[in-house]
Amino acid sequence: MIGSQASAAVATGPDATAAVTTDPADSAPGRTTVLIADDDEVTRSGLRTLLAMQPGIAVVGEAADGIEAVERAAQLRPDVVLMDVRMPRRNGIEATRQLLAGPVDPPKVVVITTFENDDYVTAALSAGASGFVLKRLPVPKIAEAVRVVAAGEAILFPAALRRMVTTRPLGSAEALPQAALTGREEEVLRLMATGRSNPDIAESCRVSLETVKTHVGNVLTKLGAQNRTHAVVIAYETGLVVPGVAG
Repeated sequence: MIGSQASAAVATGPDATAAVTTDPADSAPGRTTVLIADDDEVTRSGLRTLLAMQPGIAVVGEAADGIEAVERAAQLRPDVVLMDVRMPRRNGIEATRQLLAGPVDPPKVVVITTFENDDYVTAALSAGASGFVLKRLPVPKIAEAVRVVAAGEAILFPAALRRMVTTRPLGSAEALPQAALTGREEEVLRLMATGRSNPDIAESCRVSLETVKTHVGNVLTKLGAQNRTHAVVIAYETGLVVPGVAG
C-alpha cells in the first residue's frame, strides 16, 4: 500500500493541500512535473514522498478533488496529472475532460485506481486520459508510467483494458463514425490495442517510424480520438477489436 510505504516519512495535517508550494528546482529542465489528485490524504502524501525519490520526477502540487485538480493544474502547469477517479465535488472523469478541453498544451492525465475493472477508468480513458496505473504498483513503475506518458506514449495495460471493455456492451465496427480506415490503418490500430509502441509497430509492419506516426495520426483524426488510448477504447467498444483477440 502506498500509504504504508511512506507512513514513517510523511507528515499529515488538515491543510495539506493548501500548504503545497512549488519549488523552482522542481521545474528544472529535464524533469517531469506531476500534480497528484486524490481525495485520500495518506495516498497523496505517500505518493508525493515516494515519487520525489524517483529520478527525473518532481511533484509540484496536490489536489483533494476534481475542482481543485483543475485549478491547481492551471496554476502549476504540470506535465502530468496523476488523477484518482472517485473524488468529491467533481470526479476524475469530469476533471479530465475539463483539463483536456482547456488551454493549448494541456497536461497529460494518468488515471490511478485501485481496481482494474472499474467502469470509471474506461470512462476516463474515453474522456482523453493517456492511460491508467494501479495504486498497488511499486512506485518506480508508477514513475515510469508518468515518464512514458509525458513523452507522448500511452499506458494501456492491454490485458486489463480488454477485461474492462469485455464487461461493456459492444457495438459493431460499422458504428465507427464514417472512419473509413485503410487496411494499413486498421492494422496499426489493432497493434496499438495490444499496447505496442510506435517502434514496435514499425518493426511489425516493416515500415519506417515516421510512416507509423503518420498512420497513428490518421487513425486519431478519423476516429475523432483525443489520443491513442482513446482510439483503442473506441476500437474495443465498437467491436473493431474484439477483447481477447486483439493480439
